[in-house]
Amino acid sequence: MTRTVAALDCGSNSTRLFIADSAGVARTRRTHITRLSAGVDEHATLRDDAMERTFAVLREYRRAMDAEEVDQGLLVATSAVRDARNGQDFLARAGEIVGVQARILSGNEEATFSYDGATADLVPSERPTMIVDIGGGSTELAVMIDGELRSFSMQLGCVRVTERALGAGVVSPERRAAAEIMIQRELERAFASEPRFGDVVGAVRLVGLAGTVATLVALERAVATYDRAALHHQTLTRRQVVHWRDRLSAETPEVRLAHSGMTEGREDVLAAGLFVLSAVMERFGVDDVLSSESDILDGMAASMLTLSSPG
Repeated sequence: MTRTVAALDCGSNSTRLFIADSAGVARTRRTHITRLSAGVDEHATLRDDAMERTFAVLREYRRAMDAEEVDQGLLVATSAVRDARNGQDFLARAGEIVGVQARILSGNEEATFSYDGATADLVPSERPTMIVDIGGGSTELAVMIDGELRSFSMQLGCVRVTERALGAGVVSPERRAAAEIMIQRELERAFASEPRFGDVVGAVRLVGLAGTVATLVALERAVATYDRAALHHQTLTRRQVVHWRDRLSAETPEVRLAHSGMTEGREDVLAAGLFVLSAVMERFGVDDVLSSESDILDGMAASMLTLSSPG
C-alpha cells in the first residue's frame, strides 16, 4: 500500500515540514524561521505576532500536504509551547489549520524522535552515538548506553541564551560570562539528572542536529544556498566551532548576515548556539561533531510508517 506521511515541527525558532512516501523517501522538506519563542523566556506566553507568523506558515504547509496527497500527519510543538501558559491554545489552533494530530512533546520524546531520525542512516561505530539537538529554546542530549536511550533536555537554546544572557549584537565580556555561566549550570544539571552521561565522557561519537550545526557547516564550507548533500554528514572540529563562535561574537548581526552560508533569521542567535555546542563538546571530551540533516522530522515520519505497517 502506497502511503504518504507528513511530520510538522513547530520549534522555538523555525517551523518545518517533512513529507515522506511509504519507503521513507523525502517528497518535500520546508523550513521557515518564525521565532515562535520570542519573549517566552521572559513572559511565559506566546506572543500574538509570533503565533500568527507560525499559523501563516502552517497554512502554506497544509496546501503542500494537499498537493502531495498526505494520508497521515503529526504536528509537534517543543520548548516554546511547553513553557508558555497559552501553549494549549496555540496547539489547538495549529492542529485545526493542518488537520492532523497535534502534540506537545516532552523533552524525552523530543530526544527520542531526534535520535531515531539522526542515527537511521549512520554507519556503525564502536563508540556510542550521542546526539546534540540545539533548538531555539532547548537542547536535547541523547545517547544509547547498554541498549537504553539516556537523554536530558537542557533549558538552553540559541534564542533562549540570546534573550537571557548573550544579547543579539556584539558580545561584551560581561554578556559572554553570563552566557557561559548559564550553559555550565545546565550542563551540571544534565549530569546530575542523568549520571550515566559521565560513563561516556571522551568516548562518544557526537552528532549535531538542527539549524545551529547546519548553518555552521554552511559557513565553514561557504554554501550560499541550501544543499542538503553539502551539509549532511560533514565533520566539524572543535577548533572550527570555537573560531566561528568567537568571530560572530565580535560582529554585529548585519555583518554576520553578509557571510556566505548565513541563513537570514539566524544571524542574531547563531553565536549563542555555538556557545552551547562548544560547551557540550568540551564537557563530553570530543574533538569533532558530525552534522546531520536527518533529525526529529525523520524520526516522526519513521514512527508513523512503522506503526501503520501491516503485521
